[in-house]
Amino acid sequence: MRISELCRQSGVSVPTIKFYLREGLLPPGNPTGRNQADYGERHLRRIRLIRTLTGVGGLDLASVRGVLAAIDDDQVSLAEAYQVLDRALALDGAHSLGPLAVACAREEVEALVASMGWSHHVSADGREVLTEVLASLRLLGCDAGGAFFAPFARAAEDLAKAELELACEADEHNRKGPAMVRGVLFGVALAALRRMAREHHLALR
Repeated sequence: MRISELCRQSGVSVPTIKFYLREGLLPPGNPTGRNQADYGERHLRRIRLIRTLTGVGGLDLASVRGVLAAIDDDQVSLAEAYQVLDRALALDGAHSLGPLAVACAREEVEALVASMGWSHHVSADGREVLTEVLASLRLLGCDAGGAFFAPFARAAEDLAKAELELACEADEHNRKGPAMVRGVLFGVALAALRRMAREHHLALR
């Protein structure tokens, strides 16, 4: 298909598609003449992936570039691709929280992780994100310690198991794209479900 047809089917403007091409986010089409190229379904799927990551997922283009590179690299395992995605979604506010608040929160996070039996498997990145959340809550006067998040951890474990069941086929064929999209969209869905449940219980009260 010509770039105009790619524009029509994707709903993305021609200038934006050309920007994706220049930035290397979208692979080049098959040349058909001077300044002309042919595009296919893989280009349409890639555009939809980029728009999902930036639109619904809220990632910036630098983060999207890193995620796409992990998807395209056959040497990157599914587990490593998840790490790239998690870093793209991570917070970075520890420097503004104060060393004492962070240290206290980190102890509680380590206790929670140990109680879940995750001690030898959980990345430092995940621990740091939860540490920043706990420290921020404390500084804002909300005393929600590590124990408060135990039900969150148990629910997250169930959700992670279900997500990885879906990812088994993707891992087998090294098709990391669908798994990365689910990694972003499931987080958005979880936030939406929590919001709906909160609204329901507020109405009951």
